[in-house]
Order: sequence, then structure tokens, then C-alpha cells
Amino acid sequence: MRCPLGAREDAELLVAYTSRKLDAAKTAFVEAHLESCGECQEFVRQQQAVWEALDLWEAEPVSTDFNRRLYQRIETQVSWWERVLRPLRPLVAHKGVPLAAAASLVLVAAAVLDHSAAPPPKPAPNPAQVATVESLQPEQVVNALDQMEELNKFNRRMRSDTPDAKM
Repeated sequence: MRCPLGAREDAELLVAYTSRKLDAAKTAFVEAHLESCGECQEFVRQQQAVWEALDLWEAEPVSTDFNRRLYQRIETQVSWWERVLRPLRPLVAHKGVPLAAAASLVLVAAAVLDHSAAPPPKPAPNPAQVATVESLQPEQVVNALDQMEELNKFNRRMRSDTPDAKM
């Protein structure tokens, strides 16, 4: 039989129990459950071992100039973005305005060219062609598709047989 406290949220209940963060009602519920569930007893034992180890652990004292050295180190570290942009700084510092204008001009030109390169709209289908397609019988369509498939197979075989295709 599965333990009713085996779910993730109930494991959090057991962790809260071992860290003594539960109210009296929940503590009584967990203790009653622990009397009959070996799996949860083992989990609580392991959690209590962790808490005991943390209670025994003593952090090393922080030096008096820790904050000063930390902030100094943070200020001397350079991000990767700063390292990439560092060679470009002289160009931007002396010629920043013309460079920004040139970049804007390139963006506007790209936008204009993008709109002019749009494909023209497709023409409306010829009514005579539509009528011809609609008048086809299903057997004719299936037959045409079968023939197209045979032609594709033939083309693949011919391409694989040619010496140029093997290179």
C-alpha cells in the first residue's frame, strides 16, 4: 500500500515537520502517521540528520575588509558585452553622430527594399481552367497521381544511375 504522504507536497510537510515549522495540529497528524509508516520514518531520520549537521556547522568569520574587497572586485570585472564593444568605443566617441545616422539610413533602406521585394499578388484563376478541373472524375485524378508517382520513381532511378549523381 502506498503512503498517503508520498506525494511531493506531503514531502514538504515532512520537511517542515523536521524543521519544527508546523503548528500543533499538523505536528500531531504527522507524528500519528509516523508511528505506522516506515518510509516516512526513514525520510524524517534523514532530514533530522541534515538539520543536525547544519546545527554543527560553523561558518568561517568574514574578514573586516570583505565588503571593500568584494565591491572592488565587482568594479574591476568586465562583462563579455563590454569586452566586445571596447574596440568600437573610439569610433563611437569621435564619430558617434555620423555612425548613428549611417546605421539609421541602413535600417530605413532595408525596410524599403524589403517592402519592394515582396512578390506580386497571384492572378485570379482562369474560369475555363476552374471549370476543367471541376469536371474531372475522381478516377481521372487518381490515375493522374499514380502516373506522376511512377514518373518520380523513374526520375529518381535515372538520377542514381548517372555517373554525375554518384560524385
